[in-house]
Amino acid sequence: MTERDDVGGDVTAEQAHTMRAEVQLLDVREVPEWVAGHIEGAVHVPMHQLNAAQDQLSTDRTIVCVCRSGQRSAAVAQALSRAGYDAVNLLGGMHAWHLSGLAYVAEGDHDPYVA
Repeated sequence: MTERDDVGGDVTAEQAHTMRAEVQLLDVREVPEWVAGHIEGAVHVPMHQLNAAQDQLSTDRTIVCVCRSGQRSAAVAQALSRAGYDAVNLLGGMHAWHLSGLAYVAEGDHDPYVA
């Protein structure tokens, strides 16, 4: 990928939900947050592991970056955009997804929650 001056924008939880079949959802939270609750079908790569996991990033679809509140994922979306990926941030993160009433799943036998 080549470096770009423009950076990705934001999408709402509802927009991301509508687009989820056409995009790659990239959850950049830490393992305990992922285990507590995540969007089904998302790829999990903690933020600090992104450099080592570039082979998991889509080069032919928009990447929607997800974290708890939208702060970490905004930074990741900007970095990925500068590196040439088509990346956007999930505005409000998993909190917004939850508050919108959209379904998500947990690892294990507990109800999903945003950690």
